[in-house]
Amino acid sequence: MEKPESKQYTAIVGGRPVVFETGKLAGQAGGAVTVRLGDTLIFAAATMSSEVREGLDYFPLSVEYEERMYAGGRIPGSFFRREGRPSTDAILIARLVDRPLRPLFSQDIRNEVQVILYSFSADLENPLDILAINAGSAALMISDIPWGGPVGAVRVGRINGKFIINPTFAEMEQSDLDLRLAGTRDAILMVECGANEIPEDVMVEALSFGFQAIQPLVEVQEKMAAEIGKPKREVPLFPINTEMVETIHQKIAAELETALDAPHTKQELYEKIDQLEAQMVTELAGEDAALVPVVKTAFKEVEKQVVRKRILETGLRPDGRRSNEIRPIWCEVGISPRAHGSGLFTRGETQVLTLATLGSPKEALELDTLTPIETKRYIHHYNFPPFSTGEVKPLRGQSRREVGHGALAERALEPVIPPESEFPYTLRLVSEVLSSNGSTSMASVCGSTLALMDTGVPIKAPVAGVAMGLVKEGDRYAILTDIQGMEDHLGDMDFKVAGTEAGITALQMDIKIKGINAELMAEALEQARQARLFILGKILETIPAPNPELKPHVPRITIVKIPVDKIGAVIGPGGKTIRAIQEETETRIDIGEDGSVYISAVSQQSEMAAREKILALTETAQVGRIYTGKVVRVEPFGAFVEILPNVDGMVHISQLDTERVNRVEDIVQVGDEVTVMVTSIDENGRIRLSRQAVLEGWTPEEASAHDRQGANGGRASSSRPGSGRPSGSKPSGGNRAGGGSKGPAPRSGGGYDPRRGGGKR
Repeated sequence: MEKPESKQYTAIVGGRPVVFETGKLAGQAGGAVTVRLGDTLIFAAATMSSEVREGLDYFPLSVEYEERMYAGGRIPGSFFRREGRPSTDAILIARLVDRPLRPLFSQDIRNEVQVILYSFSADLENPLDILAINAGSAALMISDIPWGGPVGAVRVGRINGKFIINPTFAEMEQSDLDLRLAGTRDAILMVECGANEIPEDVMVEALSFGFQAIQPLVEVQEKMAAEIGKPKREVPLFPINTEMVETIHQKIAAELETALDAPHTKQELYEKIDQLEAQMVTELAGEDAALVPVVKTAFKEVEKQVVRKRILETGLRPDGRRSNEIRPIWCEVGISPRAHGSGLFTRGETQVLTLATLGSPKEALELDTLTPIETKRYIHHYNFPPFSTGEVKPLRGQSRREVGHGALAERALEPVIPPESEFPYTLRLVSEVLSSNGSTSMASVCGSTLALMDTGVPIKAPVAGVAMGLVKEGDRYAILTDIQGMEDHLGDMDFKVAGTEAGITALQMDIKIKGINAELMAEALEQARQARLFILGKILETIPAPNPELKPHVPRITIVKIPVDKIGAVIGPGGKTIRAIQEETETRIDIGEDGSVYISAVSQQSEMAAREKILALTETAQVGRIYTGKVVRVEPFGAFVEILPNVDGMVHISQLDTERVNRVEDIVQVGDEVTVMVTSIDENGRIRLSRQAVLEGWTPEEASAHDRQGANGGRASSSRPGSGRPSGSKPSGGNRAGGGSKGPAPRSGGGYDPRRGGGKR
């Protein structure tokens, strides 16, 4: 077989080339392309089964993204050294690709369609996610799969008030906006956004800017399809039986209206609808099993028509609310007595309990992905158990939806989390959905705000979220505030907006129709802003500000800064020293590469003890400072005193007392504790000490002058082996102070007088 000829197509987006290539790889797939930006390269293959999948009443589409670590020149960190279950990033990219592709398929198809994407190259400069959407779309466009694309996708950032297209990772660090947008030639299909309190009008500008930027991507894919695309395959369609829909509508529309008008809970309404469906199956399908799915599908269509007509014509929603009305809200904090913080948020029949835990910096999540981000100190997890909807299902780990909702809530709160320099904690929030009737992801945002404030985290501002819906028939439409489950299922849009009073922090839009324009989105954003302000008011009624103090059982973390060259001294050989300090003081100690030492302790006494030991290991002797140390060696000309761990200085015999001393042993013996002043440190680091200066109350200058006169050329100083040791060598203890010292007690608990030469810290 000869080498196939490949073709390249280039779109200029944001001033840089995005290169599509096909024809070389995966010749048996329905359609296969690579998309490249810089040295980031992603592959996509789209394939459709040849046979209909029987027994389905939905379109079977699956989108899978496989994160290959070889793309970044890395070997996976797992035990088997191969990729295992998808990472959170991989799941989120797969969801991101799925969402704009799915609405453009005919939902009457029953052949399975699969889109598989691989990362082939990651330059750690250009993100993969946006390229993945374009690759998936292009693979479908040139395949034999019937599809209503193409879709183009871009990322929009904003630096110093100026929008940029497809910013790099480095540029994103300076951006206050991370907007990912996908759409067709005519409309926006999908939005995923994190922002640093961006006002609604700026967000609309960003959406319009991004929509214009996707047009070259749409055009190049249309050109690919026209020049090299395969003919679209004819597949059987399974549309809804319109005659059956009409029959069922005549039979149960009135009863359905009555059920919606009557006061009801979600469970009561769903039970009534299930009864009506069972009645129709019995009447219209009888013993014919093949007719059962036909009747059920037609019944769902009637339900959809009745609910949507009521909203558009009468303005009444399934629970009787008007379009901009929010369900009743109540909140509570302090639910868990031992969790570091907890917040309960209830809106209608949706209820979420979020619990917060604070940990040390070393407990941050380590990431093994194809991005330059290596750790994450703020983590949000979301759990959706079956009892929250009154169902019984096996528990099989987190679904894609749970991962996505957790990431959305995390993104919403990230802009208000205080920086590590101000609040040196790792934060983990877990949102437990206890009851669900729509908008649990936004309830998680609200519950998380309550939990953070209950914990005492000094967040920049409280954050609230609300889910907006849309019902659109032709030119008529209704934007719905705070949608519940039925409206999400039967409506055309799920538009989630979270933010503070000042602006938007997160935005996510999933749409089932062919797209919406910027004007309609602007209206939805303003309606969401009004709802958000109302919900924020409810939160602040419960807890008006973060608690001023952390709870008693929350570990206190303090930061001590040490010289970088002293890190090894604190760690010790094989970590022996730092482990000993942690065990002795009942603390947890983490050391950053910049010399920041994080001490985590439940009690203040433990923190102070650990702090003193660390500072003792890293302190450098200073002229004029007073220390209490132990005599470690005696010579005829003077005594050597350990004033800091493994750091000795020499007290000349002339400086041992206020009167003449004949023998050093007459004043001190090895093992005695004495209080001395540092009078000088020479260029070789040798330290001269004076006990007389302490007894006489001399200033450092006076002590230095008397030392020079008294020593009269004697041996200046020395230090025993280990003094001035390199970083990482074994320490021998801390400063000594207390009873039995030869001389006056030190003027401070640390073994020196802070009024003479400054304090330890």
